[in-house]
Amino acid sequence: MIYTEAKQGRVFILRLEDGEIMQDVIEEFAERTGIQRAYIQAVGGADKGSILITGPEESRSQKIVPIHSILNDMHETFGFGTIFPKKNGKPSLYMHISCGREDNTITGEIRNGVKVWHVIEVIIIELLENNSTRLADSKTGFDLLIPS
Repeated sequence: MIYTEAKQGRVFILRLEDGEIMQDVIEEFAERTGIQRAYIQAVGGADKGSILITGPEESRSQKIVPIHSILNDMHETFGFGTIFPKKNGKPSLYMHISCGREDNTITGEIRNGVKVWHVIEVIIIELLENNSTRLADSKTGFDLLIPS
């Protein structure tokens, strides 16, 4: 385990609106408001056609090939994530959500396009006095958090 400490900064309350793409709107907001590091939680609806990354095709393969799962209808959703800057200094969102409809549930990462169904409420808690970043890892292809 690697860890570091941070202080809580500003708290933002956002309402994402129908048709917006979660990842795009949150990262654009972070860049516009100067958020470099943050904790995020969200609740609302994900629209039909939203794409989640729901795991690799093979869990122990040398090459990680993601599974892209597409929502077949509107789903209730909630999720958690973080923002940390990449090497280029731009804030980068990493977020997983769980989506449910009737007795079916799917959980995954939002990076490939989760579209808002009517509304998703987002709380962003800025993290200060911290220098953690995300750096590309050549072995996994992931942008890994480097606490510092």
